[in-house]
Amino acid sequence: MRLAYSLGSLLSIDQILDCASHLSKCHPDTIWIPETWGMENFSMLSMVSQKVNSPKIGSSIINIYSRSPSLMAMGAATVDTISNGRLVLGLGTSSMPIIEDFHGMKFEKPVSRMREYVEIIRLVLSGKQVNYDGNFFKLKNFSLLIKPLRSHIPIYLAAVNQKMVELTWEIADGVIFYLRPISELKNTIEKMQNKKKIDVSCQLITCVSKDSQKAIDHAKKTLSFYISVGEIYRNFLAKNGFQNETEEIFQEFEKSGLGHVHEFVSDSMIESLTICGNPQECLTKLKKFKDTGLDLPILQFNPIDDVKESFSLLISTFSEVTE
Repeated sequence: MRLAYSLGSLLSIDQILDCASHLSKCHPDTIWIPETWGMENFSMLSMVSQKVNSPKIGSSIINIYSRSPSLMAMGAATVDTISNGRLVLGLGTSSMPIIEDFHGMKFEKPVSRMREYVEIIRLVLSGKQVNYDGNFFKLKNFSLLIKPLRSHIPIYLAAVNQKMVELTWEIADGVIFYLRPISELKNTIEKMQNKKKIDVSCQLITCVSKDSQKAIDHAKKTLSFYISVGEIYRNFLAKNGFQNETEEIFQEFEKSGLGHVHEFVSDSMIESLTICGNPQECLTKLKKFKDTGLDLPILQFNPIDDVKESFSLLISTFSEVTE
């Protein structure tokens, strides 16, 4: 089974590098590094690439507002060269609060912007001089001063709503799903892969502990955080079987903050959206997600207590299913 790992934003730089070093022994398909509002992604990917011999390293994800497409192509070409051709470029639109409040950019027309953004990156990486007259971006006589190691770096798009899903299947090499209920994941894969085959990945909140309830409780806290602060996930889940839970979580968040929102996460949400429990339970849940037609499960590491011990249990649990 192809299996990938995402080393989360809450880890320190040293913890990410240490975890990545240990992953080298497990032969993961890809090691993904996120970017939120902490560590800068291309710097981390460059460092990780020197620590591991995994076939691929990936960004999961970089938003398309805080960098111009030209700068994104420059960064991608640089990391791809440093890593000897192992980069997978994961792009997404992020959310209005992050883009407008943290970056001071206007969050508008994300699907149309994504189309132009990817098109420009492809043109720049081709090595040709780029003249582009789009609705969002206008480039004149731009070309890289370096020759990219690869003229085609795989681009994966984070997709939630249907318009972005359709665009992803049209222009991308792969998709990165997140917080997509397992039944909806299966339906989407069946529908879209019949039109065109791309690499389908899904990042899954993953919490492993010898104490099953401890892992479940931790997964509930992680899941409720994303539902509380992530409007796009909250709305999507409300439309796909979890309206009552999302409303209760958000009401509690608005009233009292994050302290007790996890108490409103139902068992069915945990079963449908996460991999958590003791090692055997987690292996069983991984198989259920793989049976949806998923090409690449991405295990999002969520440490429980000690990071080293938690990560050691994670990789020992899943190492037997890695190709």
